[in-house]
Amino acid sequence: MGSGRQTTRTIRPTVPDLVSAAILTLFVTGSTFGVAQHWHGQPHRMDALAALWLIATGVPLVWRSRVPLTAFAVSAALAFGYYLSSYSPGPGAILPTLALVTLSYKRGPMIAAVAAGVTVVVVIAEVQLSGDPNGALDPRQLGILLWAAVCVAIGTAIGLRRAAYRSAAERAADADRRRAEEQRLSIAREVHDVVAHSLAMINVQAGVAAHVADRRPEEAKAALLAIKEASRAALVDLRATLGVLRSGSDTDRAPTPGLGRLPDLINMAAAAGVTVRAEGDAGDLPAPVDVAAYRILQESLTNVVRHGTGADTVVITLDRAPRELRITVHDNGRATAKPGANGGNGLRGMAERAHALGGIATAGPLPDGGFGVSATLPVTGRGHDDG
Repeated sequence: MGSGRQTTRTIRPTVPDLVSAAILTLFVTGSTFGVAQHWHGQPHRMDALAALWLIATGVPLVWRSRVPLTAFAVSAALAFGYYLSSYSPGPGAILPTLALVTLSYKRGPMIAAVAAGVTVVVVIAEVQLSGDPNGALDPRQLGILLWAAVCVAIGTAIGLRRAAYRSAAERAADADRRRAEEQRLSIAREVHDVVAHSLAMINVQAGVAAHVADRRPEEAKAALLAIKEASRAALVDLRATLGVLRSGSDTDRAPTPGLGRLPDLINMAAAAGVTVRAEGDAGDLPAPVDVAAYRILQESLTNVVRHGTGADTVVITLDRAPRELRITVHDNGRATAKPGANGGNGLRGMAERAHALGGIATAGPLPDGGFGVSATLPVTGRGHDDG
Protein backbone atom coordinates (compact mmCIF):
# COMPACT_ATOMS: atom_id res chain seq x y z
CA MET A 1 0.00 0.00 0.00
CA GLY A 2 1.14 3.49 -0.75
CA SER A 3 2.01 5.88 1.99
CA GLY A 4 -0.52 8.43 0.72
CA ARG A 5 1.72 11.33 1.70
CA GLN A 6 0.40 14.78 0.85
CA THR A 7 2.61 17.62 -0.24
CA THR A 8 1.89 21.15 0.89
CA ARG A 9 2.92 24.27 -0.95
CA THR A 10 5.01 26.55 1.25
CA ILE A 11 4.82 30.26 0.52
CA ARG A 12 8.20 31.63 1.47
CA PRO A 13 8.48 35.37 2.16
CA THR A 14 11.09 37.44 0.41
CA VAL A 15 13.90 39.00 2.44
CA PRO A 16 12.90 42.62 1.57
CA ASP A 17 9.32 41.92 2.66
CA LEU A 18 10.49 40.32 5.89
CA VAL A 19 12.83 43.18 6.78
CA SER A 20 10.40 45.97 5.84
CA ALA A 21 7.52 44.32 7.72
CA ALA A 22 9.65 43.92 10.87
CA ILE A 23 10.90 47.52 10.81
CA LEU A 24 7.46 49.00 10.12
CA THR A 25 5.76 46.85 12.77
CA LEU A 26 8.31 47.85 15.42
CA PHE A 27 7.85 51.50 14.47
CA VAL A 28 4.06 51.31 14.68
CA THR A 29 4.12 49.43 17.99
CA GLY A 30 6.65 51.75 19.59
CA SER A 31 4.91 54.89 18.32
CA THR A 32 1.54 53.72 19.54
CA PHE A 33 2.90 53.07 23.03
CA GLY A 34 4.50 56.50 22.95
CA VAL A 35 1.24 58.15 21.96
CA ALA A 36 -0.52 56.30 24.78
CA GLN A 37 1.65 58.08 27.35
CA HIS A 38 0.64 61.55 26.17
CA TRP A 39 -2.91 61.14 24.89
CA HIS A 40 -4.58 64.48 25.67
CA GLY A 41 -2.18 64.87 28.56
CA GLN A 42 -3.34 61.66 30.17
CA PRO A 43 -1.90 58.14 29.83
CA HIS A 44 -4.07 55.86 27.72
CA ARG A 45 -4.68 52.16 28.28
CA MET A 46 -2.08 49.87 26.66
CA ASP A 47 -1.02 46.36 27.60
CA ALA A 48 0.60 43.21 26.22
CA LEU A 49 -2.54 42.32 24.27
CA ALA A 50 -2.40 45.68 22.47
CA ALA A 51 1.24 45.04 21.52
CA LEU A 52 0.41 41.55 20.22
CA TRP A 53 -2.52 42.99 18.28
CA LEU A 54 -0.30 45.55 16.54
CA ILE A 55 2.35 42.94 15.82
CA ALA A 56 -0.31 40.63 14.36
CA THR A 57 -1.44 43.50 12.11
CA GLY A 58 2.08 43.77 10.69
CA VAL A 59 2.77 40.04 10.32
CA PRO A 60 0.75 39.65 7.03
CA LEU A 61 3.11 42.16 5.40
CA VAL A 62 5.79 39.47 5.47
CA TRP A 63 3.92 37.78 2.59
CA ARG A 64 2.64 40.93 0.86
CA SER A 65 4.54 40.21 -2.37
CA ARG A 66 3.51 36.54 -2.49
CA VAL A 67 -0.18 36.82 -1.55
CA PRO A 68 -0.90 40.57 -1.65
CA LEU A 69 -4.70 40.33 -1.52
CA THR A 70 -4.69 38.05 1.52
CA ALA A 71 -2.03 40.17 3.24
CA PHE A 72 -4.08 43.33 2.76
CA ALA A 73 -7.36 41.76 3.84
CA VAL A 74 -5.91 40.34 7.08
CA SER A 75 -3.90 43.46 7.93
CA ALA A 76 -6.81 45.80 7.20
CA ALA A 77 -9.23 43.71 9.26
CA LEU A 78 -6.87 43.64 12.25
CA ALA A 79 -6.15 47.37 11.99
CA PHE A 80 -9.87 48.17 11.75
CA GLY A 81 -10.61 46.04 14.80
CA TYR A 82 -7.79 47.71 16.73
CA TYR A 83 -9.15 51.20 16.05
CA LEU A 84 -12.59 50.06 17.29
CA SER A 85 -11.05 48.90 20.57
CA SER A 86 -10.37 51.01 23.63
CA TYR A 87 -6.64 50.95 23.12
CA SER A 88 -4.62 54.05 22.31
CA PRO A 89 -4.77 55.18 18.67
CA GLY A 90 -1.57 55.44 16.68
CA PRO A 91 -0.07 55.08 13.20
CA GLY A 92 -1.32 51.52 12.79
CA ALA A 93 -3.02 52.42 9.47
CA ILE A 94 0.44 52.50 7.89
CA LEU A 95 0.52 48.70 7.87
CA PRO A 96 -2.56 48.03 5.67
CA THR A 97 -1.56 51.07 3.60
CA LEU A 98 1.69 49.37 2.55
CA ALA A 99 -0.24 46.16 1.86
CA LEU A 100 -2.72 48.04 -0.37
CA VAL A 101 0.06 49.74 -2.34
CA THR A 102 1.71 46.35 -2.88
CA LEU A 103 -1.61 44.84 -3.95
CA SER A 104 -2.06 47.62 -6.52
CA TYR A 105 1.26 47.15 -8.31
CA LYS A 106 1.27 43.35 -7.95
CA ARG A 107 -2.30 42.60 -9.04
CA GLY A 108 -3.27 45.76 -10.89
CA PRO A 109 -5.50 48.75 -10.09
CA MET A 110 -8.79 46.93 -10.67
CA ILE A 111 -8.33 44.33 -7.93
CA ALA A 112 -6.79 46.92 -5.61
CA ALA A 113 -9.68 49.33 -6.22
CA VAL A 114 -12.24 46.64 -5.38
CA ALA A 115 -10.38 45.67 -2.18
CA ALA A 116 -9.98 49.32 -1.20
CA GLY A 117 -13.64 49.96 -2.02
CA VAL A 118 -14.80 47.22 0.34
CA THR A 119 -12.60 48.67 3.07
CA VAL A 120 -13.95 52.18 2.45
CA VAL A 121 -17.57 50.97 2.63
CA VAL A 122 -16.93 49.16 5.92
CA VAL A 123 -15.14 52.13 7.49
CA ILE A 124 -17.74 54.68 6.33
CA ALA A 125 -20.54 52.45 7.61
CA GLU A 126 -18.86 52.35 11.00
CA VAL A 127 -18.37 56.12 10.95
CA GLN A 128 -22.03 56.64 10.08
CA LEU A 129 -23.17 54.36 12.89
CA SER A 130 -20.98 56.06 15.45
CA GLY A 131 -21.15 59.62 14.09
CA ASP A 132 -23.33 62.67 14.67
CA PRO A 133 -27.02 61.63 14.75
CA ASN A 134 -27.90 64.92 13.01
CA GLY A 135 -25.97 63.74 9.91
CA ALA A 136 -23.05 66.19 10.08
CA LEU A 137 -20.19 65.35 7.67
CA ASP A 138 -17.43 63.45 9.41
CA PRO A 139 -13.95 64.32 8.01
CA ARG A 140 -12.98 60.69 8.41
CA GLN A 141 -15.23 59.77 5.48
CA LEU A 142 -13.35 62.07 3.14
CA GLY A 143 -10.06 60.90 4.62
CA ILE A 144 -10.74 57.22 3.98
CA LEU A 145 -11.75 57.94 0.37
CA LEU A 146 -8.60 59.98 -0.21
CA TRP A 147 -6.49 57.29 1.45
CA ALA A 148 -7.84 54.57 -0.84
CA ALA A 149 -7.39 56.64 -4.01
CA VAL A 150 -3.81 57.63 -3.15
CA CYS A 151 -2.78 54.05 -2.28
CA VAL A 152 -4.16 52.63 -5.52
CA ALA A 153 -2.60 55.46 -7.56
CA ILE A 154 0.84 55.03 -5.97
CA GLY A 155 0.76 51.26 -6.43
CA THR A 156 -0.34 51.60 -10.04
CA ALA A 157 2.46 54.08 -10.77
CA ILE A 158 5.02 51.72 -9.22
CA GLY A 159 3.62 48.81 -11.25
CA LEU A 160 3.78 50.79 -14.50
CA ARG A 161 7.33 51.88 -13.79
CA ARG A 162 8.46 48.34 -13.02
CA ALA A 163 6.71 47.07 -16.16
CA ALA A 164 8.55 49.71 -18.19
CA TYR A 165 11.87 48.62 -16.69
CA ARG A 166 11.13 44.96 -17.43
CA SER A 167 10.10 45.78 -20.99
CA ALA A 168 13.28 47.78 -21.57
CA ALA A 169 15.40 44.96 -20.13
CA GLU A 170 13.63 42.39 -22.33
CA ARG A 171 14.14 44.54 -25.42
CA ALA A 172 17.82 44.92 -24.59
CA ALA A 173 18.16 41.15 -24.07
CA ASP A 174 16.38 40.47 -27.37
CA ALA A 175 18.67 42.92 -29.15
CA ASP A 176 21.73 41.20 -27.63
CA ARG A 177 20.41 37.80 -28.75
CA ARG A 178 19.77 39.10 -32.28
CA ARG A 179 23.25 40.61 -32.49
CA ALA A 180 24.80 37.35 -31.27
CA GLU A 181 22.75 35.36 -33.78
CA GLU A 182 23.66 37.70 -36.62
CA GLN A 183 27.34 37.48 -35.71
CA ARG A 184 27.15 33.68 -35.50
CA LEU A 185 25.52 33.47 -38.93
CA SER A 186 28.03 35.94 -40.37
CA ILE A 187 30.98 33.89 -39.09
CA ALA A 188 29.37 30.67 -40.31
CA ARG A 189 29.00 32.17 -43.81
CA GLU A 190 32.59 33.39 -43.79
CA VAL A 191 33.96 30.00 -42.73
CA HIS A 192 31.78 28.17 -45.26
CA ASP A 193 32.84 30.45 -48.12
CA VAL A 194 36.53 30.21 -47.28
CA VAL A 195 36.60 26.46 -46.66
CA ALA A 196 34.29 25.44 -49.50
CA HIS A 197 36.10 27.54 -52.09
CA SER A 198 39.62 26.64 -51.01
CA LEU A 199 38.96 22.93 -50.57
CA ALA A 200 37.22 22.78 -53.94
CA MET A 201 40.27 24.30 -55.62
CA ILE A 202 42.66 22.12 -53.64
CA ASN A 203 40.66 19.00 -54.50
CA VAL A 204 40.75 19.77 -58.23
CA GLN A 205 44.45 20.61 -58.24
CA ALA A 206 45.30 17.53 -56.17
CA GLY A 207 43.48 15.41 -58.73
CA VAL A 208 45.42 17.08 -61.55
CA ALA A 209 48.73 16.59 -59.75
CA ALA A 210 48.02 12.92 -59.10
CA HIS A 211 46.99 12.40 -62.74
CA VAL A 212 50.05 13.97 -64.37
CA ALA A 213 52.71 13.39 -61.72
CA ASP A 214 54.48 10.62 -63.67
CA ARG A 215 54.05 11.83 -67.26
CA ARG A 216 54.13 15.65 -66.95
CA PRO A 217 55.92 16.61 -63.75
CA GLU A 218 55.92 20.31 -64.72
CA GLU A 219 52.10 20.34 -64.70
CA ALA A 220 52.08 18.50 -61.39
CA LYS A 221 54.38 21.16 -59.99
CA ALA A 222 52.05 23.89 -61.23
CA ALA A 223 49.09 22.12 -59.59
CA LEU A 224 50.98 21.88 -56.30
CA LEU A 225 51.81 25.59 -56.49
CA ALA A 226 48.10 26.29 -57.06
CA ILE A 227 47.29 24.19 -53.98
CA LYS A 228 49.82 26.18 -52.00
CA GLU A 229 48.28 29.50 -53.11
CA ALA A 230 44.74 28.32 -52.39
CA SER A 231 45.70 27.14 -48.91
CA ARG A 232 47.57 30.39 -48.23
CA ALA A 233 44.53 32.47 -49.17
CA ALA A 234 42.30 30.24 -47.05
CA LEU A 235 44.54 30.68 -44.02
CA VAL A 236 44.49 34.47 -44.41
CA ASP A 237 40.70 34.54 -44.57
CA LEU A 238 40.29 32.10 -41.69
CA ARG A 239 42.69 34.13 -39.56
CA ALA A 240 40.58 37.21 -40.23
CA THR A 241 37.37 35.40 -39.30
CA LEU A 242 38.76 33.74 -36.17
CA GLY A 243 40.15 37.09 -35.05
CA VAL A 244 36.58 38.19 -34.43
CA LEU A 245 35.97 35.23 -32.13
CA ARG A 246 39.15 35.85 -30.15
CA SER A 247 38.66 39.59 -29.68
CA GLY A 248 34.87 39.65 -29.43
CA SER A 249 34.71 42.62 -31.81
CA ASP A 250 35.73 43.73 -35.27
CA THR A 251 38.43 46.12 -34.03
CA ASP A 252 41.27 43.57 -34.13
CA ARG A 253 40.09 41.90 -37.29
CA ALA A 254 42.42 41.46 -40.24
CA PRO A 255 41.52 43.18 -43.54
CA THR A 256 38.45 41.66 -45.18
CA PRO A 257 38.50 40.51 -48.80
CA GLY A 258 36.97 42.62 -51.55
CA LEU A 259 36.74 42.86 -55.32
CA GLY A 260 40.37 43.96 -55.35
CA ARG A 261 41.13 40.23 -54.96
CA LEU A 262 38.99 39.23 -57.94
CA PRO A 263 42.11 38.50 -60.05
CA ASP A 264 43.14 35.91 -57.44
CA LEU A 265 39.76 34.19 -57.82
CA ILE A 266 40.12 34.23 -61.59
CA ASN A 267 43.63 32.76 -61.40
CA MET A 268 42.55 29.97 -59.04
CA ALA A 269 39.62 29.12 -61.28
CA ALA A 270 41.94 29.11 -64.29
CA ALA A 271 44.26 26.73 -62.45
CA ALA A 272 41.24 24.44 -62.05
CA GLY A 273 40.63 24.50 -65.80
CA VAL A 274 37.91 27.16 -65.90
CA THR A 275 38.36 30.28 -68.01
CA VAL A 276 36.86 33.37 -66.37
CA ARG A 277 36.09 36.56 -68.23
CA ALA A 278 35.24 39.62 -66.15
CA GLU A 279 33.39 42.53 -67.72
CA GLY A 280 32.47 45.90 -66.27
CA ASP A 281 33.76 47.90 -63.31
CA ALA A 282 32.28 47.99 -59.82
CA GLY A 283 33.96 51.26 -58.89
CA ASP A 284 34.45 52.31 -55.28
CA LEU A 285 32.17 50.41 -52.90
CA PRO A 286 31.38 50.59 -49.19
CA ALA A 287 33.24 47.87 -47.31
CA PRO A 288 30.17 45.68 -46.59
CA VAL A 289 29.12 45.75 -50.25
CA ASP A 290 32.68 45.04 -51.39
CA VAL A 291 32.91 41.99 -49.13
CA ALA A 292 29.47 40.71 -50.12
CA ALA A 293 30.24 41.08 -53.84
CA TYR A 294 33.54 39.22 -53.42
CA ARG A 295 31.93 36.36 -51.47
CA ILE A 296 29.11 36.04 -54.01
CA LEU A 297 31.63 35.75 -56.85
CA GLN A 298 33.76 33.35 -54.81
CA GLU A 299 30.80 31.07 -54.14
CA SER A 300 29.70 31.27 -57.77
CA LEU A 301 33.12 30.17 -59.05
CA THR A 302 33.29 27.45 -56.40
CA ASN A 303 29.98 26.06 -57.62
CA VAL A 304 31.23 26.07 -61.21
CA VAL A 305 34.35 24.11 -60.22
CA ARG A 306 32.46 21.63 -58.03
CA HIS A 307 29.11 21.25 -59.81
CA GLY A 308 29.38 22.80 -63.27
CA THR A 309 29.31 19.66 -65.41
CA GLY A 310 31.12 20.44 -68.66
CA ALA A 311 31.65 24.09 -67.70
CA ASP A 312 34.94 25.53 -68.86
CA THR A 313 33.99 29.18 -69.32
CA VAL A 314 32.46 31.68 -66.92
CA VAL A 315 31.43 35.25 -67.67
CA ILE A 316 31.28 37.73 -64.78
CA THR A 317 29.50 41.03 -65.39
CA LEU A 318 29.72 43.96 -62.98
CA ASP A 319 27.21 46.71 -63.75
CA ARG A 320 27.55 49.73 -61.48
CA ALA A 321 24.56 52.06 -61.30
CA PRO A 322 24.40 55.23 -59.19
CA ARG A 323 22.63 53.49 -56.29
CA GLU A 324 23.33 49.79 -56.79
CA LEU A 325 25.73 47.18 -58.10
CA ARG A 326 24.37 44.41 -60.32
CA ILE A 327 26.37 41.17 -60.56
CA THR A 328 25.77 38.31 -62.97
CA VAL A 329 27.75 35.08 -63.30
CA HIS A 330 27.00 32.67 -66.18
CA ASP A 331 28.77 29.46 -67.09
CA ASN A 332 28.46 27.25 -70.16
CA GLY A 333 28.02 23.94 -68.37
CA ARG A 334 25.06 21.55 -68.35
CA ALA A 335 23.64 22.31 -64.91
CA THR A 336 19.97 21.40 -64.63
CA ALA A 337 19.35 22.09 -60.93
CA LYS A 338 20.72 24.04 -58.05
CA PRO A 339 23.95 22.51 -56.72
CA GLY A 340 23.71 20.74 -53.39
CA ALA A 341 20.68 19.62 -51.45
CA ASN A 342 18.08 22.35 -51.04
CA GLY A 343 20.20 24.79 -52.96
CA GLY A 344 23.25 24.37 -50.73
CA ASN A 345 24.52 26.48 -47.84
CA GLY A 346 26.57 28.59 -50.21
CA LEU A 347 23.59 29.75 -52.26
CA ARG A 348 21.62 30.42 -49.10
CA GLY A 349 24.59 32.39 -47.76
CA MET A 350 24.66 34.51 -50.94
CA ALA A 351 20.98 35.36 -50.51
CA GLU A 352 21.52 36.19 -46.82
CA ARG A 353 24.44 38.49 -47.62
CA ALA A 354 22.43 40.36 -50.22
CA HIS A 355 19.36 40.58 -47.98
CA ALA A 356 21.43 41.97 -45.10
CA LEU A 357 22.34 44.92 -47.34
CA GLY A 358 18.80 45.40 -48.62
CA GLY A 359 19.47 43.63 -51.92
CA ILE A 360 18.63 40.32 -53.53
CA ALA A 361 20.52 37.33 -54.95
CA THR A 362 19.09 34.48 -57.02
CA ALA A 363 20.61 31.43 -58.68
CA GLY A 364 19.40 28.70 -61.00
CA PRO A 365 19.80 26.91 -64.34
CA LEU A 366 19.72 29.07 -67.48
CA PRO A 367 17.25 28.41 -70.33
CA ASP A 368 20.05 27.93 -72.87
CA GLY A 369 22.15 25.73 -70.58
CA GLY A 370 24.60 26.41 -67.82
CA PHE A 371 24.02 27.93 -64.43
CA GLY A 372 23.54 31.57 -63.53
CA VAL A 373 23.81 33.76 -60.46
CA SER A 374 22.32 37.23 -60.31
CA ALA A 375 22.67 39.69 -57.44
CA THR A 376 21.69 43.31 -56.88
CA LEU A 377 23.42 45.10 -54.01
CA PRO A 378 22.48 48.67 -52.98
CA VAL A 379 25.57 50.83 -52.51
CA THR A 380 23.74 53.05 -49.99
CA GLY A 381 21.31 52.04 -47.28
CA ARG A 382 21.10 49.60 -44.41
CA GLY A 383 24.07 47.56 -43.30
CA HIS A 384 26.61 49.98 -44.80
CA ASP A 385 29.46 51.54 -42.90
CA ASP A 386 31.72 53.69 -44.96
CA GLY A 387 33.96 54.36 -42.02
